[in-house]
Parts: sequence; C-alpha cells; structure tokens
Amino acid sequence: MSFIKTEIEDVWVIEPKIFKDDRGYFYESFNAETFNKETGLNINFVQDNQSKSNKGVLRGMHYQTGEHAQAKLVRVLQGSVQDVAVDLRKDSPTFGKHCSIVLTAENHKQLFVPRGFAHGFLVLEDETIFAYKCDNFYNKESEGGLIYNDETIAINWELETEDFILSEKDIELPNLENAKRI
Repeated sequence: MSFIKTEIEDVWVIEPKIFKDDRGYFYESFNAETFNKETGLNINFVQDNQSKSNKGVLRGMHYQTGEHAQAKLVRVLQGSVQDVAVDLRKDSPTFGKHCSIVLTAENHKQLFVPRGFAHGFLVLEDETIFAYKCDNFYNKESEGGLIYNDETIAINWELETEDFILSEKDIELPNLENAKRI
C-alpha cells in the first residue's frame, strides 16, 4: 500500500498494491496498523457508509462540528467520482483550500479526509457505488455544509454544473464566509 501526501496536511491518497491473475484480483483495502504507522495518525473507524448514485449527482459539501467531527476514508466500489475535501481548520495555513481527486473502481485509490474538512463528491458514471469509513458517529445537530460552487474555494468540477443533481439541502448550503464553524 502506498501513502501519498497531498498539498494539504493530513489529507492522504492511498493506493493499494493489487495482486492480479487469471482469476481476477485481490488487495488489502484497509489495515489499521499500516494506516496509523504510515500517516502518523491514530484513527479508529467506527462506522461504514455506502451510497449508490447516477452520473451528475453531487453529494456535499458536508461536515460535522465539535465533538462529532468525522474523519473519513473514502473509495469507489463501482463507477467513478470526483472527490473533494475543503480545509476548514481555522488555524490551518491551507484554510479554504481544497484537494480534488478522481476515484474509480478501476484505480482503487482511496482518499483520507481528516476531521475539520468539508467533504463531497460528484458522480461521473451511472450506477456508481461510493463507500466510506468514519471515525465518529453521525449527529444531525452537528452537521454543517458549504455550497459546492463557492467562488472563494473555486472547485474545478469535472462536469458542467448545469448537469448536477443536488438535494434541496445541498442547494441551500452557505458559502465559506457564512458556514457553521468547525
């Protein structure tokens, strides 16, 4: 497994070592000991989530505040997404900056998103299955979010925004300046 630092501290791209033969493939998708050693973090994932979406669905940009903040390890089981994490850590030198990566069922890459980040993804293919681990349980009262098209964050989305399919909740999210603080 390769752990690749991004330009934003504590955000990691993880590339598994894949063993292929005429039967198919095998790889270790997560190993807590290796993860903690390579990242220098001590993460204990407590919940796994999964969603299925069609092309154009944008889920995000979401986060949890306070004691309910969540770190996430995300990956795609089928299809592809553009995955985005925005740094909301108030004392971070990269506050308001974002990391974007295309995750696919074929490249098997994963993105680790630490606590203190807004997270979202844009689905690039129909029938995409997205899975993620969280290190804390969801708490409705602690949820927050950012609007996907905030000009100060300037995410370069892989699809045209008029093709996006968003929930009512995600359409009404505030910009970075007015977002709930972490």
